[in-house]
Amino acid sequence: MNTVLKMTAKRQLFLMSSSAVHGYEYLQHAEQDLSNFFKKNNVSKVLFVPYALADYDRYTEKVGTVLKRWGFDCEGVHSKPDPVAAVREAQAIYIGGGNTFLLLKTLYDQNLVAPIRDRVLNHSVPYVGSSAGTNVATKSIQTTNDMPIVFPPSFDALALVPFNINPHYLDPEVGGTHKGETREERILQFHEQNEAPVLGLREGSTLVVDGEKATLTGTRSVRLFRKGKDPEEFEAGSDLSFLMKL
Repeated sequence: MNTVLKMTAKRQLFLMSSSAVHGYEYLQHAEQDLSNFFKKNNVSKVLFVPYALADYDRYTEKVGTVLKRWGFDCEGVHSKPDPVAAVREAQAIYIGGGNTFLLLKTLYDQNLVAPIRDRVLNHSVPYVGSSAGTNVATKSIQTTNDMPIVFPPSFDALALVPFNINPHYLDPEVGGTHKGETREERILQFHEQNEAPVLGLREGSTLVVDGEKATLTGTRSVRLFRKGKDPEEFEAGSDLSFLMKL
């Protein structure tokens, strides 16, 4: 009797705090890890989503120039006559940074939220996010640092992971004179109204997800906030898979 094995889709995520890190050229800090991520997933062509900035062509060219130098082709979803079809045919999806509200609104306007989520979660299409692109990969965009320059129909995002992320997480400057709210204080205010954990990604840090396994890579530690608990620090190389089960 023949036995048919059912294959379970495994999400493949590469969630960066930022594409630009001090001391590195654009995306250089992630070159080895991101290249390995694409190669492991047999990616030769990347579908780039430039919706977080206004100049789609220029943004796609900026990212594409780097990826092509590494050996990967890159096309902008905006250049396709049918963005939904482009997502359904994509080998990998890369959403760049910019304004998170503008990005999410445009994803809703283009009817791409459900197709992207389906491709990533049900078909194991690799997803790369940077800054705003990392924000929209989470449960909601409520922990973005950006100004609401437009109004998306919902704060609910792609929900590729069951928690929130705060890219560009900043610690208070030692000896600084700024008396406004710190990033930590803003996240604690978020937890006065919401339950989702928040992972503060410092510049140079990346969360890599392989199915239910989540690993911190890069050069910096991260700060995890959970409602009712003291914040925790995790160094690069840490296993954060417990966040996938919350």
